[in-house]
Amino acid sequence: MTSRRTYLFLQGPHGPFFWQLAKMLRKTGANVLRVGFNAGDAAFWRRSQDYISFQEPLTAWSETLAALLTDHQITDLVLYGDTRPIHAEAVTQAKVLGLRVHVFEEGYMRPYWVSYERDGSNGYSQLMDISVTDMKNRLAQSDGDMPTPPAQWGDMRQHIFYGALYHWFVMFRNRRYPAYRSHRTLPVHREAALYTKRLLLMPYFALERAWKTRQIKAGGYPYHIALLQLEHDTNFQTHAEFRDMRAFIAMVIDGFANGAPVHHHLIFKAHPLESGQAPLRHMIRDIARTYGIAARVHYLRGGKLAQLLDEASSAVTVNSTAGQQALWRGIPLKSFGKAVYNKTEFVSDQSLDQFFAEPARPDIAAYRDYRQFLLETSQVPGGFYSASGRKQLLRQVIDMMLREEGPYATIKGKDTRHPKRLRVVNEGRLP
Repeated sequence: MTSRRTYLFLQGPHGPFFWQLAKMLRKTGANVLRVGFNAGDAAFWRRSQDYISFQEPLTAWSETLAALLTDHQITDLVLYGDTRPIHAEAVTQAKVLGLRVHVFEEGYMRPYWVSYERDGSNGYSQLMDISVTDMKNRLAQSDGDMPTPPAQWGDMRQHIFYGALYHWFVMFRNRRYPAYRSHRTLPVHREAALYTKRLLLMPYFALERAWKTRQIKAGGYPYHIALLQLEHDTNFQTHAEFRDMRAFIAMVIDGFANGAPVHHHLIFKAHPLESGQAPLRHMIRDIARTYGIAARVHYLRGGKLAQLLDEASSAVTVNSTAGQQALWRGIPLKSFGKAVYNKTEFVSDQSLDQFFAEPARPDIAAYRDYRQFLLETSQVPGGFYSASGRKQLLRQVIDMMLREEGPYATIKGKDTRHPKRLRVVNEGRLP
Protein backbone atom coordinates (compact mmCIF):
# COMPACT_ATOMS: atom_id res chain seq x y z
CA MET A 1 0.00 0.00 0.00
CA THR A 2 2.75 2.45 1.02
CA SER A 3 4.82 1.77 -2.12
CA ARG A 4 1.97 3.03 -4.29
CA ARG A 5 1.75 6.40 -2.59
CA THR A 6 3.22 9.43 -4.33
CA TYR A 7 3.83 12.58 -2.29
CA LEU A 8 3.97 16.01 -3.89
CA PHE A 9 5.84 18.55 -1.75
CA LEU A 10 5.25 22.27 -2.18
CA GLN A 11 6.89 25.02 -0.12
CA GLY A 12 8.15 24.12 3.34
CA PRO A 13 9.78 25.84 6.29
CA HIS A 14 13.15 27.43 5.55
CA GLY A 15 15.94 24.91 5.83
CA PRO A 16 16.39 21.17 5.24
CA PHE A 17 13.35 19.74 7.05
CA PHE A 18 11.27 18.99 3.95
CA TRP A 19 14.25 17.31 2.26
CA GLN A 20 14.84 15.08 5.30
CA LEU A 21 11.14 14.29 5.54
CA ALA A 22 11.06 13.25 1.88
CA LYS A 23 14.17 11.12 2.33
CA MET A 24 12.48 9.26 5.16
CA LEU A 25 9.28 8.77 3.15
CA ARG A 26 11.28 7.21 0.31
CA LYS A 27 12.58 4.63 2.75
CA THR A 28 8.98 3.51 3.30
CA GLY A 29 8.72 2.75 -0.43
CA ALA A 30 6.85 5.91 -1.40
CA ASN A 31 7.56 8.14 -4.39
CA VAL A 32 8.31 11.80 -3.71
CA LEU A 33 8.25 14.86 -5.96
CA ARG A 34 8.92 18.48 -5.12
CA VAL A 35 7.72 21.64 -6.87
CA GLY A 36 10.05 24.60 -6.38
CA PHE A 37 9.08 28.21 -7.02
CA ASN A 38 12.41 29.95 -6.52
CA ALA A 39 16.10 29.36 -5.91
CA GLY A 40 15.54 29.19 -2.16
CA ASP A 41 13.29 26.16 -2.63
CA ALA A 42 15.86 24.54 -4.90
CA ALA A 43 18.78 25.17 -2.54
CA PHE A 44 17.41 22.80 0.10
CA TRP A 45 16.43 19.97 -2.27
CA ARG A 46 19.23 17.62 -3.26
CA ARG A 47 17.69 15.40 -5.97
CA SER A 48 17.27 17.08 -9.32
CA GLN A 49 15.46 14.05 -10.78
CA ASP A 50 12.41 14.59 -8.57
CA TYR A 51 12.53 18.40 -8.44
CA ILE A 52 10.09 20.28 -10.69
CA SER A 53 10.77 23.98 -11.33
CA PHE A 54 7.71 26.15 -11.69
CA GLN A 55 8.96 29.09 -13.73
CA GLU A 56 5.68 30.48 -15.06
CA PRO A 57 3.59 33.37 -13.73
CA LEU A 58 1.27 32.54 -10.85
CA THR A 59 -1.71 32.68 -13.23
CA ALA A 60 -0.46 29.42 -14.78
CA TRP A 61 -0.22 27.57 -11.48
CA SER A 62 -3.76 26.17 -11.38
CA GLU A 63 -3.47 24.51 -14.80
CA THR A 64 0.09 23.31 -14.15
CA LEU A 65 -0.88 21.82 -10.80
CA ALA A 66 -3.88 19.99 -12.23
CA ALA A 67 -1.62 18.35 -14.80
CA LEU A 68 0.96 17.41 -12.17
CA LEU A 69 -1.60 15.78 -9.92
CA THR A 70 -2.97 13.71 -12.80
CA ASP A 71 0.19 12.88 -14.75
CA HIS A 72 2.14 11.75 -11.69
CA GLN A 73 -0.81 10.06 -9.99
CA ILE A 74 -0.29 12.05 -6.82
CA THR A 75 -1.91 10.55 -3.72
CA ASP A 76 -0.64 12.97 -1.06
CA LEU A 77 0.04 16.71 -0.89
CA VAL A 78 2.59 18.02 1.63
CA LEU A 79 2.92 21.71 2.48
CA TYR A 80 3.81 24.24 5.16
CA GLY A 81 0.82 26.45 5.86
CA ASP A 82 -2.33 26.45 3.77
CA THR A 83 -3.17 30.08 3.01
CA ARG A 84 -0.50 31.43 0.65
CA PRO A 85 -1.99 31.48 -2.87
CA ILE A 86 -0.07 28.50 -4.31
CA HIS A 87 -1.00 26.36 -1.32
CA ALA A 88 -4.62 27.46 -1.14
CA GLU A 89 -5.11 26.45 -4.78
CA ALA A 90 -3.34 23.14 -4.20
CA VAL A 91 -5.50 22.29 -1.18
CA THR A 92 -8.66 23.09 -3.15
CA GLN A 93 -7.69 20.81 -6.04
CA ALA A 94 -6.46 18.04 -3.74
CA LYS A 95 -9.72 17.94 -1.81
CA VAL A 96 -11.73 17.69 -5.04
CA LEU A 97 -9.63 14.68 -6.04
CA GLY A 98 -9.84 13.08 -2.60
CA LEU A 99 -6.10 13.27 -1.93
CA ARG A 100 -4.56 13.34 1.51
CA VAL A 101 -3.41 16.81 2.45
CA HIS A 102 -0.62 16.95 5.04
CA VAL A 103 -0.28 20.43 6.57
CA PHE A 104 2.69 21.40 8.73
CA GLU A 105 2.76 24.60 10.74
CA GLU A 106 4.52 26.18 13.68
CA GLY A 107 3.11 24.44 16.73
CA TYR A 108 -0.02 25.57 18.50
CA MET A 109 2.02 24.76 21.60
CA ARG A 110 5.25 26.24 20.26
CA PRO A 111 8.13 26.35 20.67
CA TYR A 112 8.50 22.76 21.87
CA TRP A 113 6.07 21.23 19.40
CA VAL A 114 5.07 21.67 15.77
CA SER A 115 1.61 21.12 14.28
CA TYR A 116 0.78 18.30 11.90
CA GLU A 117 -2.79 18.21 10.59
CA ARG A 118 -4.83 16.97 7.66
CA ASP A 119 -6.67 19.26 5.23
CA GLY A 120 -6.07 22.58 7.01
CA SER A 121 -4.49 24.50 9.87
CA ASN A 122 -5.22 27.53 12.04
CA GLY A 123 -8.58 28.98 10.96
CA TYR A 124 -9.10 26.04 8.58
CA SER A 125 -8.16 23.39 11.14
CA GLN A 126 -10.57 20.63 12.08
CA LEU A 127 -10.09 21.87 15.64
CA MET A 128 -12.39 24.78 14.86
CA ASP A 129 -15.34 22.36 14.83
CA ILE A 130 -14.40 20.18 17.82
CA SER A 131 -15.95 21.29 21.10
CA VAL A 132 -14.13 21.11 24.40
CA THR A 133 -16.80 18.69 25.60
CA ASP A 134 -16.04 16.36 22.70
CA MET A 135 -12.31 16.61 23.46
CA LYS A 136 -12.97 15.70 27.09
CA ASN A 137 -15.06 12.68 26.08
CA ARG A 138 -12.33 11.41 23.80
CA LEU A 139 -9.68 11.89 26.46
CA ALA A 140 -11.72 9.74 28.81
CA GLN A 141 -10.85 6.81 26.52
CA SER A 142 -7.15 7.62 26.53
CA ASP A 143 -4.46 6.26 28.79
CA GLY A 144 -1.85 8.72 27.58
CA ASP A 145 0.29 10.83 29.90
CA MET A 146 0.82 14.56 29.42
CA PRO A 147 3.75 14.91 27.00
CA THR A 148 6.65 16.95 28.33
CA PRO A 149 8.79 19.42 26.38
CA PRO A 150 12.43 18.68 25.62
CA ALA A 151 15.06 19.79 28.14
CA GLN A 152 16.66 22.25 25.73
CA TRP A 153 15.49 24.45 22.91
CA GLY A 154 17.65 26.22 20.33
CA ASP A 155 15.63 26.83 17.19
CA MET A 156 15.48 30.64 17.05
CA ARG A 157 19.03 31.30 15.83
CA GLN A 158 18.69 28.52 13.26
CA HIS A 159 15.31 29.84 12.19
CA ILE A 160 16.73 33.28 11.50
CA PHE A 161 19.85 31.83 9.83
CA TYR A 162 17.86 29.66 7.42
CA GLY A 163 15.52 32.55 6.69
CA ALA A 164 18.47 34.79 5.77
CA LEU A 165 20.07 32.03 3.66
CA TYR A 166 16.82 31.25 1.83
CA HIS A 167 16.30 34.88 0.87
CA TRP A 168 19.95 35.21 -0.16
CA PHE A 169 19.41 32.46 -2.75
CA VAL A 170 16.21 34.12 -3.95
CA MET A 171 17.96 37.45 -4.25
CA PHE A 172 21.17 36.35 -6.00
CA ARG A 173 20.45 32.97 -7.66
CA ASN A 174 16.90 33.36 -8.93
CA ARG A 175 17.68 33.74 -12.64
CA ARG A 176 15.82 30.52 -13.49
CA TYR A 177 12.62 31.90 -11.99
CA PRO A 178 12.02 35.25 -13.73
CA ALA A 179 8.27 35.23 -13.02
CA TYR A 180 8.59 34.50 -9.29
CA ARG A 181 6.68 36.82 -6.99
CA SER A 182 6.63 36.31 -3.23
CA HIS A 183 3.28 36.03 -1.46
CA ARG A 184 4.58 38.79 0.81
CA THR A 185 4.49 42.46 -0.11
CA LEU A 186 8.05 43.21 1.00
CA PRO A 187 10.68 42.99 -1.80
CA VAL A 188 12.96 39.96 -1.48
CA HIS A 189 16.16 42.03 -1.18
CA ARG A 190 14.62 44.00 1.68
CA GLU A 191 13.48 40.86 3.47
CA ALA A 192 16.93 39.28 3.09
CA ALA A 193 18.56 42.41 4.47
CA LEU A 194 16.22 42.45 7.48
CA TYR A 195 16.88 38.78 8.27
CA THR A 196 20.64 39.36 8.04
CA LYS A 197 20.49 42.47 10.20
CA ARG A 198 18.46 40.65 12.83
CA LEU A 199 20.92 37.75 12.86
CA LEU A 200 23.88 40.08 13.37
CA LEU A 201 22.17 42.17 16.04
CA MET A 202 20.78 39.31 18.12
CA PRO A 203 23.27 39.88 21.01
CA TYR A 204 22.35 43.58 21.19
CA PHE A 205 18.63 42.85 21.04
CA ALA A 206 19.01 40.31 23.84
CA LEU A 207 20.68 42.90 26.10
CA GLU A 208 18.04 45.49 25.26
CA ARG A 209 15.22 43.05 26.09
CA ALA A 210 16.83 42.02 29.37
CA TRP A 211 17.22 45.64 30.46
CA LYS A 212 13.66 46.65 29.53
CA THR A 213 12.19 43.51 31.07
CA ARG A 214 14.00 44.28 34.29
CA GLN A 215 12.65 47.84 34.21
CA ILE A 216 9.08 46.64 33.76
CA LYS A 217 9.30 44.03 36.51
CA ALA A 218 10.95 46.52 38.87
CA GLY A 219 8.19 49.05 38.21
CA GLY A 220 5.84 47.42 40.70
CA TYR A 221 2.74 48.24 38.67
CA PRO A 222 0.08 45.80 37.37
CA TYR A 223 0.42 45.32 33.63
CA HIS A 224 -1.36 43.78 30.65
CA ILE A 225 0.38 42.30 27.60
CA ALA A 226 -0.63 42.79 23.97
CA LEU A 227 0.86 40.01 21.84
CA LEU A 228 1.82 41.38 18.44
CA GLN A 229 2.14 39.26 15.30
CA LEU A 230 3.98 39.45 12.01
CA GLU A 231 1.84 41.58 9.75
CA HIS A 232 2.84 39.55 6.67
CA ASP A 233 1.98 36.24 8.38
CA THR A 234 -0.76 34.59 6.34
CA ASN A 235 -2.51 33.49 9.55
CA PHE A 236 -2.92 37.17 10.41
CA GLN A 237 -3.83 38.18 6.87
CA THR A 238 -6.39 35.42 6.37
CA HIS A 239 -7.93 34.88 9.79
CA ALA A 240 -7.80 38.33 11.43
CA GLU A 241 -10.32 41.16 11.70
CA PHE A 242 -7.76 43.89 10.94
CA ARG A 243 -6.24 45.25 7.76
CA ASP A 244 -2.85 45.74 9.45
CA MET A 245 -1.15 45.69 12.84
CA ARG A 246 -1.61 49.43 13.31
CA ALA A 247 -5.40 48.98 13.44
CA PHE A 248 -5.01 46.36 16.16
CA ILE A 249 -2.61 48.53 18.16
CA ALA A 250 -4.94 51.53 17.97
CA MET A 251 -7.91 49.47 19.14
CA VAL A 252 -5.98 47.99 22.07
CA ILE A 253 -4.72 51.40 23.24
CA ASP A 254 -8.23 52.82 22.98
CA GLY A 255 -9.67 49.97 25.05
CA PHE A 256 -6.89 50.24 27.62
CA ALA A 257 -7.23 54.03 27.93
CA ASN A 258 -10.99 53.75 28.49
CA GLY A 259 -11.11 50.64 30.64
CA ALA A 260 -7.94 49.93 32.60
CA PRO A 261 -7.38 51.35 36.08
CA VAL A 262 -5.17 54.43 35.92
CA HIS A 263 -2.25 52.75 37.75
CA HIS A 264 -2.09 49.83 35.27
CA HIS A 265 0.40 49.67 32.39
CA LEU A 266 0.26 48.10 28.90
CA ILE A 267 3.15 46.15 27.35
CA PHE A 268 3.23 45.55 23.59
CA LYS A 269 5.35 42.44 23.03
CA ALA A 270 6.71 42.07 19.49
CA HIS A 271 6.89 38.73 17.70
CA PRO A 272 10.31 37.02 18.15
CA LEU A 273 10.88 37.21 14.38
CA GLU A 274 9.77 40.83 13.99
CA SER A 275 12.24 42.20 11.46
CA GLY A 276 11.77 45.91 11.95
CA GLN A 277 9.84 46.29 8.69
CA ALA A 278 7.10 48.23 10.50
CA PRO A 279 8.04 51.09 12.88
CA LEU A 280 6.14 49.52 15.76
CA ARG A 281 7.88 51.39 18.56
CA HIS A 282 7.12 54.81 17.06
CA MET A 283 3.62 53.76 16.07
CA ILE A 284 2.77 52.66 19.61
CA ARG A 285 4.32 55.77 21.16
CA ASP A 286 2.45 58.14 18.84
CA ILE A 287 -0.95 56.51 19.37
CA ALA A 288 -0.45 56.34 23.14
CA ARG A 289 0.40 60.05 23.19
CA THR A 290 -2.88 60.94 21.55
CA TYR A 291 -4.66 59.29 24.49
CA GLY A 292 -2.36 60.91 27.05
CA ILE A 293 -1.08 57.58 28.38
CA ALA A 294 2.39 57.35 26.79
CA ALA A 295 4.06 56.93 30.20
CA ARG A 296 1.94 53.79 30.84
CA VAL A 297 2.49 52.09 27.46
CA HIS A 298 5.69 50.19 26.64
CA TYR A 299 7.17 48.28 23.71
CA LEU A 300 9.34 45.19 24.10
CA ARG A 301 11.22 43.75 21.15
CA GLY A 302 10.88 39.98 20.53
CA GLY A 303 12.46 37.38 22.78
CA LYS A 304 10.90 34.90 25.16
CA LEU A 305 7.54 35.67 26.70
CA ALA A 306 7.55 33.68 29.93
CA GLN A 307 9.36 36.18 32.16
CA LEU A 308 6.75 38.88 31.65
CA LEU A 309 3.72 36.70 31.18
CA ASP A 310 4.07 35.00 34.55
CA GLU A 311 3.04 38.21 36.35
CA ALA A 312 0.69 39.74 33.76
CA SER A 313 -2.87 40.70 34.69
CA SER A 314 -4.19 39.76 31.24
CA ALA A 315 -3.19 39.24 27.61
CA VAL A 316 -4.79 40.36 24.36
CA THR A 317 -4.00 39.25 20.81
CA VAL A 318 -5.46 38.79 17.36
CA ASN A 319 -4.88 35.05 16.94
CA SER A 320 -1.27 34.50 17.98
CA THR A 321 -0.42 31.01 19.17
CA ALA A 322 1.35 32.75 22.06
CA GLY A 323 -2.13 33.26 23.49
CA GLN A 324 -1.95 29.68 24.69
CA GLN A 325 0.98 30.54 26.92
CA ALA A 326 -1.36 32.91 28.74
CA LEU A 327 -4.14 30.33 29.00
CA TRP A 328 -2.11 27.52 30.53
CA ARG A 329 -0.95 30.00 33.18
CA GLY A 330 -4.58 30.84 33.93
CA ILE A 331 -4.20 34.41 32.67
CA PRO A 332 -7.32 36.07 31.16
CA LEU A 333 -7.12 36.24 27.37
CA LYS A 334 -8.98 38.31 24.78
CA SER A 335 -8.68 37.27 21.12
CA PHE A 336 -9.87 39.02 17.93
CA GLY A 337 -9.28 36.51 15.13
CA LYS A 338 -10.05 32.95 14.13
CA ALA A 339 -7.85 30.75 16.30
CA VAL A 340 -7.98 27.10 17.28
CA TYR A 341 -8.01 28.06 20.97
CA ASN A 342 -10.83 30.58 20.64
CA LYS A 343 -13.27 28.55 22.74
CA THR A 344 -15.94 30.16 24.91
CA GLU A 345 -14.78 28.19 27.95
CA PHE A 346 -11.49 30.03 28.24
CA VAL A 347 -11.32 33.05 25.91
CA SER A 348 -13.13 36.18 27.13
CA ASP A 349 -16.20 37.48 25.31
CA GLN A 350 -16.12 40.82 27.19
CA SER A 351 -15.81 44.13 25.40
CA LEU A 352 -12.23 45.36 25.40
CA ASP A 353 -12.99 48.17 27.87
CA GLN A 354 -14.59 45.69 30.27
CA PHE A 355 -11.76 43.22 29.77
CA PHE A 356 -9.09 45.72 30.79
CA ALA A 357 -11.23 46.90 33.72
CA GLU A 358 -11.91 43.45 35.18
CA PRO A 359 -10.75 40.57 32.93
CA ALA A 360 -12.65 37.30 33.25
CA ARG A 361 -10.45 34.34 34.09
CA PRO A 362 -10.42 31.24 31.89
CA ASP A 363 -11.90 27.90 32.90
CA ILE A 364 -8.61 26.19 33.75
CA ALA A 365 -10.06 22.68 33.84
CA ALA A 366 -11.52 23.12 30.35
CA TYR A 367 -8.26 24.48 29.01
CA ARG A 368 -6.31 21.56 30.48
CA ASP A 369 -8.61 19.17 28.60
CA TYR A 370 -8.09 21.18 25.41
CA ARG A 371 -4.31 21.27 25.85
CA GLN A 372 -4.11 17.57 26.63
CA PHE A 373 -6.18 16.78 23.53
CA LEU A 374 -3.84 18.76 21.28
CA LEU A 375 -0.71 17.22 22.79
CA GLU A 376 -2.10 13.73 22.24
CA THR A 377 -3.10 14.42 18.63
CA SER A 378 -1.64 17.11 16.36
CA GLN A 379 1.26 18.52 18.41
CA VAL A 380 4.48 16.69 17.63
CA PRO A 381 7.61 17.15 19.78
CA GLY A 382 10.52 18.70 17.91
CA GLY A 383 11.18 21.57 15.54
CA PHE A 384 11.89 22.48 11.92
CA TYR A 385 15.17 24.34 12.27
CA SER A 386 17.69 22.81 14.69
CA ALA A 387 19.22 19.42 13.87
CA SER A 388 18.11 17.93 17.19
CA GLY A 389 14.58 19.31 16.76
CA ARG A 390 14.25 17.80 13.26
CA LYS A 391 15.44 14.39 14.44
CA GLN A 392 12.93 14.39 17.27
CA LEU A 393 10.13 15.45 14.93
CA LEU A 394 10.91 12.86 12.25
CA ARG A 395 10.84 9.99 14.74
CA GLN A 396 7.11 10.46 15.20
CA VAL A 397 5.65 12.34 12.26
CA ILE A 398 6.45 9.79 9.54
CA ASP A 399 4.16 7.20 11.12
CA MET A 400 1.45 9.85 11.51
CA MET A 401 1.65 10.64 7.80
CA LEU A 402 1.39 6.97 6.84
CA ARG A 403 -1.81 6.40 8.80
CA GLU A 404 -5.03 6.42 6.85
CA GLU A 405 -6.68 8.78 9.29
CA GLY A 406 -5.52 12.15 10.54
CA PRO A 407 -4.34 12.93 14.07
CA TYR A 408 -7.76 13.93 15.42
CA ALA A 409 -9.31 10.56 14.60
CA THR A 410 -7.14 8.73 17.13
CA ILE A 411 -5.64 9.40 20.52
CA LYS A 412 -2.48 7.53 21.47
CA GLY A 413 -3.12 5.02 18.71
CA LYS A 414 -6.63 4.16 19.96
CA ASP A 415 -9.55 4.70 17.60
CA THR A 416 -11.89 6.89 19.64
CA ARG A 417 -14.60 7.48 17.08
CA HIS A 418 -18.14 6.40 17.82
CA PRO A 419 -19.60 4.00 15.18
CA LYS A 420 -22.28 6.49 14.20
CA ARG A 421 -19.55 9.00 13.34
CA LEU A 422 -17.82 6.83 10.78
CA ARG A 423 -19.89 8.05 7.87
CA VAL A 424 -19.40 11.77 8.55
CA VAL A 425 -15.72 11.26 9.29
CA ASN A 426 -15.24 9.72 5.87
CA GLU A 427 -17.13 12.60 4.31
CA GLY A 428 -14.72 15.03 5.96
CA ARG A 429 -17.23 16.88 8.13
CA LEU A 430 -15.83 15.71 11.45
CA PRO A 431 -12.33 14.69 12.49
